[in-house]
Amino acid sequence: MIRLLIADDHAVVREGLRTILSSASDIEVVGQAGDGREAVEKALELHPHVVLMDLRMPQLDGLEATRLIKAQLPATSVIMLTIYEDDSYLIEAIKAGAGGYLLKDASKDLIIHTIQAVHSGGILVKTSLLREAIASLAGAVERQAREQTGLEEKFGELTPRERD
Repeated sequence: MIRLLIADDHAVVREGLRTILSSASDIEVVGQAGDGREAVEKALELHPHVVLMDLRMPQLDGLEATRLIKAQLPATSVIMLTIYEDDSYLIEAIKAGAGGYLLKDASKDLIIHTIQAVHSGGILVKTSLLREAIASLAGAVERQAREQTGLEEKFGELTPRERD
């Protein structure tokens, strides 16, 4: 059984997810949290295998809650479930340690599949979001390379000591 903690600041969303996920024979919802701080506390108390985490919550946002959970329970997987279809949030979620990033309009089957995949050690992200994130990162790397090349050209004739 996959032990799941649901963290969302809307009670109706938490209850809806619990109801939907009860149809999966291999998922057990062991707890719910209404904000990021409570998510961290419940995770430390319940030791879930997976946390389904809202991105924006009071007290502590989902990104910071994910960082804290992963720091103390590295074997616990976190899936961000959000309305934000933004590559910068996706990148920050991955940096925080999330193994999945789903939009709240995802189907029941996709949510269940993501929980199972992330629990098995995989990473699951919507393809279009991943493409945007990769393009954004590639652009940042390219800009950094151009800046580095410009510095080398500007300071290329200096001795190593002068460069220091």
